[in-house]
Amino acid sequence: MRFWTMGLALLGAMALAGSATAQTPPAPPAITRTLLAATKLPTVTDTPRYFKAVSVALQPGEKSQVTAAAGILYQMSGTTEVSLGGEIKLLSGGEALFITGGIPATLRTGGAGPSSLLHFFILPAAERDSPVESSPAAVKELFQTSAPIPDLQPVPYDLTLTRVSFPARMPPNPPHYRSGAALYYILSGVGANTVNGTTRDWGPGSLIYEPHGLVHQWGNPGDEPLVFLAFNINPEGVAAVLPGAPAKKE
Repeated sequence: MRFWTMGLALLGAMALAGSATAQTPPAPPAITRTLLAATKLPTVTDTPRYFKAVSVALQPGEKSQVTAAAGILYQMSGTTEVSLGGEIKLLSGGEALFITGGIPATLRTGGAGPSSLLHFFILPAAERDSPVESSPAAVKELFQTSAPIPDLQPVPYDLTLTRVSFPARMPPNPPHYRSGAALYYILSGVGANTVNGTTRDWGPGSLIYEPHGLVHQWGNPGDEPLVFLAFNINPEGVAAVLPGAPAKKE
């Protein structure tokens, strides 16, 4: 009888443990961030700086010279052979590469099909309207800041391109702002951006500029992951995203 009682107690404990496990909600999917390319800029205050983004298309067998300042290439589709400073790098879809300003770079389709890229720049004022890739590349300007990037400091900066994924149905994250500035490009999904209490949805191909001090939130109201690129500058040693709002200037 004693062993029978103990057996019942053990079975009851196991049933309770199983019930508790079954009722524990699964952890929500996490935001993922993949750093694609990065470099350091020793100064960004010697001249006003602007963000610019263009799309670049190369047909099979075509090649183009990069003629603009520092920036980051992102391969959308196809492959591109990049010759830079005597080295050759083959970019496949989803890969990125920093291109140093002032160093000759050549882009050439790397396969039998066409190549499609995005090129993000941080340009000095004197180069805002200069060509960025030479003919025969088909270049389309997607975005350019109309005013210089504000509130840059006389310190070194990190320049990065990161691919970010928000899970489906993710509610808005807490209010935050950039320590430097960022330019977003939506690859897929829908992003809900809230600024000053107003929310706007952004779909694939959208570009969103976030200067320093812009307090905002991001969420994903859709049923699919939101995937976007973040072209970002932030002071070296300072987080790219800071919580809350910046301190008011006296």
